[in-house]
Amino acid sequence: MMKTGKPQLTDKKYAIPFLLITVLFFLWGFSRAILDVLNKHFQNALDISITQSALIQVTTYISYFLLAIPAGLFINRWGYRRGVVCGLLLFGIGALLFIPGTEIGTFSAFLCALFVIGCGLVFLEVAANPYVTELGAPETATSRLNFSQSFNGLGCLFATFAVGQFLFSGDAENTNVAIPYTVLGIIVLIIALVFSKVSLPEIKHDDDADEDGEQSGLRNLSQLWHHPLFVFGLFALLAYEVAEISINSYFINFVTGKGWMSDRMASVVLTFALAVFMVGRFVGSWIMRTVKASKMLLICGIGTMACTSLVLLNLGKLSMVALMGNYFFEAIMFPTIFSLALQGLGHLTKSASSLLMMTPVGGCGFMLMGYMADQTGNLSLPFVIPLIGYAVVVAFAYKVTKKTTV
Repeated sequence: MMKTGKPQLTDKKYAIPFLLITVLFFLWGFSRAILDVLNKHFQNALDISITQSALIQVTTYISYFLLAIPAGLFINRWGYRRGVVCGLLLFGIGALLFIPGTEIGTFSAFLCALFVIGCGLVFLEVAANPYVTELGAPETATSRLNFSQSFNGLGCLFATFAVGQFLFSGDAENTNVAIPYTVLGIIVLIIALVFSKVSLPEIKHDDDADEDGEQSGLRNLSQLWHHPLFVFGLFALLAYEVAEISINSYFINFVTGKGWMSDRMASVVLTFALAVFMVGRFVGSWIMRTVKASKMLLICGIGTMACTSLVLLNLGKLSMVALMGNYFFEAIMFPTIFSLALQGLGHLTKSASSLLMMTPVGGCGFMLMGYMADQTGNLSLPFVIPLIGYAVVVAFAYKVTKKTTV
């Protein structure tokens, strides 16, 4: 009897597009992880509180809420490649705006640059996430997106180590934060030039509408609210983003506030945590080639709730170990929720992606964590916020698992 073996991650005809798009995951992982280091750097350099520094996350992630739908409409009309190029151009310009921002020397000038970067990231993520799910067989879509998202983790790891060591190597006031962003901006603009020259195949569906444009895109958005599982997935992804981004942004403040380590050492430990996260993505991508994605999500969701509860209990070294464990369990959540929410949507996929990519606005939840820490002086209590977020993810995973087993 012939063995069929495991299904391929992607089709050979999509190998080059898959490789190129995966590079983008590294880039935005890098750019988003820098924010977790910038929080503490600006607290030191500008003498601001945790709550005030949270405006870094608010400014960047509010762009997702404001531009995700317009980006989806743009991509719905003009295609994935132009959406990627537009995102890279905005990303690169925003990074280079750190040069005049340094000359101006005000917090608001840096926030403006970060907002432009955020606008670029919206276009990249709205385009790349659903595109990867369609570059191969439907049954490997979740595994494929987890694989590409693993390079997002690699970008995060590199950013926190390299930029963290640079920013915390000496006097914060005399460290030029524009240097890493200038290098990043130049690299991104070069990649934009590459994407403007290559051909990315557009994925067609049997139920694609005959007409294109804004009217069709708006109609698709309205139709999505008639898909209950998608709506649940949308809120589950928002809850996850609140938990994941808030913990990353709060990490250095938490471990240094506890007196466990210095700022520079904390950036190294955060790098290690993100390495655990990246390993979790690769492992999860491999396991989900044989295990149902919804079941994997349920198990990992329970794991994150257990780990976050141990951090809340303020158990010293055990809490620190639990915090590291949380990074492993949450690793597969974003791409898995994203993929499960898109299942069976056909021609609504691009529009659905734009709604799902509004969810990084959950990163503003870090401001609430910072406010709780500043007001209560209890550095562990703010972890109740991500605990609630993970509980919503568990509920979604249970719902999907129950539906697929009926």
